[in-house]
Amino acid sequence: MSPSSKPIRVDRRRLLEIAHRLMAEYSPTGLARPALDALAQFLAEEGFDVERPEAGHPSAPAVAVRLSGSGSGPTLQFNGHLDTVHLPFVPPRVAEDRLTGTGASDMKGGTAAAVEALLALRDAGAVETGAILLTAHDLHEAPWGDGRQLDTLIRTGYVGDAVLLPEPLRDPLPVVGRGQACWRLQIERAGLPVHEVMRPPHEPNVIEAGAEFVRRWLELDRSLSACSDPLAGRSTAFVGRFHAGEIYNGFPKAAELEGTRRWLPGGTFAEALEEFQSMIDRLSDDFGVACEGNFRLVRDAFRLDEDHRFVSIFRGIHQEISGRPIERGAKPFVDDGNSFWALAGIPAITHGPIAGGQHTVSEWCSIDDLERVATLYARVAVSFCTPDRAS
Repeated sequence: MSPSSKPIRVDRRRLLEIAHRLMAEYSPTGLARPALDALAQFLAEEGFDVERPEAGHPSAPAVAVRLSGSGSGPTLQFNGHLDTVHLPFVPPRVAEDRLTGTGASDMKGGTAAAVEALLALRDAGAVETGAILLTAHDLHEAPWGDGRQLDTLIRTGYVGDAVLLPEPLRDPLPVVGRGQACWRLQIERAGLPVHEVMRPPHEPNVIEAGAEFVRRWLELDRSLSACSDPLAGRSTAFVGRFHAGEIYNGFPKAAELEGTRRWLPGGTFAEALEEFQSMIDRLSDDFGVACEGNFRLVRDAFRLDEDHRFVSIFRGIHQEISGRPIERGAKPFVDDGNSFWALAGIPAITHGPIAGGQHTVSEWCSIDDLERVATLYARVAVSFCTPDRAS
């Protein structure tokens, strides 16, 4: 029996058990060890040799397991993060077709579907050539995480020839995405805060300096409108917060601003950082204030090689399962697929279940669609891991 003809059966009960075990552990970014330990224990119970690479984050070692065929062939990676944003914990609950609770949509539910795909492939003996590499990690969610655990995993060889990421994005097929950095600017003058009528003559005004930074930053944003992509939109420079002072008639000592910078493939983090640093250096000189900036990479820009065999396989099997072609589009957020493309140059497809409530206390996902994702991942794996197999 050829790999393609071996029946692959997804076990809904087992999928929900995996999801429950992951979601029962509170695992905010930076503190995801309980969920990673739960996954490692589950996979060990299933007979896998579980690796726990620290990858620069010893307080929450990552998880890696492999399912290998007897013959040579490509490796398909399933990758998921098990950290969640820093919000109050909501325990898992099932109501009809909905799984709710912290991590249901982002992305313990999707990770459970990827794990179930791995188990379904093992049960069917469907991986005869190549291998499946399953990885899970911490430090994904910004601003608490910076992606460095995954970056270290990639640099130390925990990477396949292509990767599937079950983030909650079912449509479209994301073929391009912007890079993102978060920035914070602290502007400070000498002396203490004083009443407005008592301020010394010619004392630097941190609000005036901050307002000028906003003007210049938004001027940059307008100039970036020339850098656009028909799917991903344009590069941007954004200000989201400006705070100064403690009372309406106080002359403040300091001001703080925060925002983002996004760029398209072809732009770089280094270029964006240089723009930011040059602007705050000029601001300091022009207004006689001290400026301290922090400009932090979240993820670099992303582009999918649409001619890659992996993409063709994914699109073909997706259409077989769903009965419709998947349209091309932009990735609206940054995720770990950006890192796989930037650091390893491998095709990464973000595709997960119907879900909602990401980054809120009202996360949910469709259980029926988790089954679909598990089936899709398993079938893509069989085709991709068989050398030269057409979709």
